[in-house]
Amino acid sequence: MPKMPFYFAREAPKLWRKICNESSTEASLLAGNWKFVLAGLICQYLHGLAVHGVHYLHRPGPILQDAGFFLLPELGQDKTYLSETLFAVVFFSFILWTFHPFVFQSKKIYTVLIWCRVLAYLAVSQFLRIITFYATQLPGPNYHCREGSELARLPPPKSALEVLLINFPRGVMYGCGDLIFSSHMIFTLVFVRTFQKYGTRRCIKQFAWLVSVILSVLIIASRKHYTVDVVVAWYTVNLVVSFVDQKLPELPDRSLGSTSPPLLPTSTKDRDSKNREELEKFRNGNSSDISTRV
Repeated sequence: MPKMPFYFAREAPKLWRKICNESSTEASLLAGNWKFVLAGLICQYLHGLAVHGVHYLHRPGPILQDAGFFLLPELGQDKTYLSETLFAVVFFSFILWTFHPFVFQSKKIYTVLIWCRVLAYLAVSQFLRIITFYATQLPGPNYHCREGSELARLPPPKSALEVLLINFPRGVMYGCGDLIFSSHMIFTLVFVRTFQKYGTRRCIKQFAWLVSVILSVLIIASRKHYTVDVVVAWYTVNLVVSFVDQKLPELPDRSLGSTSPPLLPTSTKDRDSKNREELEKFRNGNSSDISTRV
């Protein structure tokens, strides 16, 4: 028993040094990429503003015919927390994972660079979502969006400030009109795709995809979205992630032993062109440059 306090006393300084070193590295990365992070956060606010704005346009009506509603029994208002609870677990689990390099020895990612990439995925997906739900407003299937509910329609705003503040967090929880496609699935699929690429545990990756399917079913069974909202999210987000990955340079892999990461991720194409340039110098007799660099 006395060994346990001794172990923690011995390991605590190591952990603190590890956190300090990681914080210094991430701070330098943030200093070089703060514009990208700020732009991503602004896009999140603009998405929230658009969601709040479309609620003013929402008109409740009869629920549309839906295959998912026919196949899945309705959970009822007393069980709508199931999908929100599962989504919260996914959301906060991913956030904790992105900060694991501050604590764990095995480090494959840089937190700042991962969030730059995630915010890029979210921004493109949410931009497409805004265009879609403003193009056509469907009658919301959620309980508070149905005919007879006081929350189904918003009264005209009394001031611009009322719109700009987006009534957070009540406006997020009780919004109507932002249906195609599901925002919950945007976040879930972006997080799962990111972990699929940069995570290390195969079993957790497989479990994450299973959770995504279960969450999709719960969202439809809770009548928070139509089936089309979830289906469109599945293929749109995956296509967006693939497209953004092709346009952005690859992230550096920390498992390769790099101790001084660049502020911006370097692409394989850039490294190959640099290697060809040095090889050409060697063939031309300028081998001294290469020897000094090595």
